[in-house]
Amino acid sequence: MTSKADFNAEEWSTVVEAPLLAGLRVIAADRGGTIRESLAMGRVYTEAREGKGNSELVDALVESPPGVDQERLRSVGNLEAATRDRLREALGILESKATNDDVEAYKRFVLAVAEAAARAHKEGGFIGIGGKEVSESEQAALDEIAATLDAGAA
Repeated sequence: MTSKADFNAEEWSTVVEAPLLAGLRVIAADRGGTIRESLAMGRVYTEAREGKGNSELVDALVESPPGVDQERLRSVGNLEAATRDRLREALGILESKATNDDVEAYKRFVLAVAEAAARAHKEGGFIGIGGKEVSESEQAALDEIAATLDAGAA
């Protein structure tokens, strides 16, 4: 099992920030629903806290306050690139320090956060009727996140 103690502060910050950036990437993919999407992401963190024991790494991750380095994000200037880069950095760190089971649990958690944001708010339609659960641009963001996670740190 991998614990928070296996990482220095900078590495841990990267690991903690990447899931939040993945969710923000999906939120930014389409307009509307920002509050619902943010709440849905928070529920994934809450459910992970309540389901302790599946992965010591994810348990420690959800106990850490999620946050985004605004200055770093501004310097990149592009949420899509920042998300992709941060996910790759986090996976590189995890692949060098964490167990395979913990790396896979982390990937599942990142996807759960992103998917919760995508499914939180119907896109299109009229007053909630006839809209799509996940818009094309949100699905594209989810596919991009999944591809980055599959590619790992490469």
